[in-house]
Amino acid sequence: MRRLHVSLDIKTNVIEPRRQTYSHVARRLGSDKPASRYQEGTWDLQATEHFHYRPTWAPDRELYDTSLTAIEMQDWYAFNDPRQFYYGTYTMARNKMMETEEANFKFVEKRGLLDQVDPAWVNKVKHYLLPLRHFEWGGNMNGCHASDRAYGTAVSQTLLFAAMDRLGIAQIISRIGLLIDGNSGESLDEARSDWLEHGNWQPLRQMVEDTFVLDDWFEQAVAQYFCMDSVIFPLVYDHFDREGARHNGAAMSMLSEFMIDWFADECRWVDQLLKVTASESAGNAELLGSWVENWTVRTIDALRPLAADVLGDGADAVLEEIDANIQARAAKAGIKAQGAGK
Repeated sequence: MRRLHVSLDIKTNVIEPRRQTYSHVARRLGSDKPASRYQEGTWDLQATEHFHYRPTWAPDRELYDTSLTAIEMQDWYAFNDPRQFYYGTYTMARNKMMETEEANFKFVEKRGLLDQVDPAWVNKVKHYLLPLRHFEWGGNMNGCHASDRAYGTAVSQTLLFAAMDRLGIAQIISRIGLLIDGNSGESLDEARSDWLEHGNWQPLRQMVEDTFVLDDWFEQAVAQYFCMDSVIFPLVYDHFDREGARHNGAAMSMLSEFMIDWFADECRWVDQLLKVTASESAGNAELLGSWVENWTVRTIDALRPLAADVLGDGADAVLEEIDANIQARAAKAGIKAQGAGK
């Protein structure tokens, strides 16, 4: 039998794509060149014409309407999320954070670290931390409403991602409560009663409910993400946490690590959004300043009773420090606002 010797000459051909990206993205880039996943998954995705109907709840408006806020922008896509979050990158980032949080819960449970915390401090934690699950639900409501009415995918998707995060934080707080009470749920029932009835929580609860009925979605976003969050997260997860260290409360620090990392992540896009918006016009900057001033002062005043209960005589100094940090962030974004100590 004769053997045939066949030689193969393998070559590669480079196929040049007819276009590098979508035409609407290319127009923003200035030419047809490769775009990032964030750019393709964000820029000009929101419909701007050919709507089939007007919203039944506001027949004088369009489904996507720039007049739903007093803020005016020539281009609502001037804002770009510094984290470059579209759905894919957002879910991957949050999954990584939750893996760390799950590991912390397992470590605390395995080593029985909660048993080493001063029982009096555990009771304090039940009062100052667990009711915040209801605040987080409010944050979800505000984020969803603001996202629904926002203009431009760059802003609306960022608000929606933040809104979904609030449910995750509420679940973490609930799990801490269940860990404290041995999964009986009693601590969560007590937290609900505190949120609805205890005097320390009523100013904050009233303020959260007031934000629910804000007509301007941008003001709602400022109130929630720049003002209320910027007081509550440093106060509870930093200063209250430091106080807990004096009562062997390191386990609580591990269980709330997600919130510390999340707030740092949140500040990045919130500050950038305000900076871009304020730089658009003096009118925008003035309006943002009035919102920041109003809601920051209200938040600090609302949290004075709770801060005094946990920190005692040091509460006022801590709130002044938090207020100063908020004003510094606002100034860096080009916003002038007086703080609670005006």
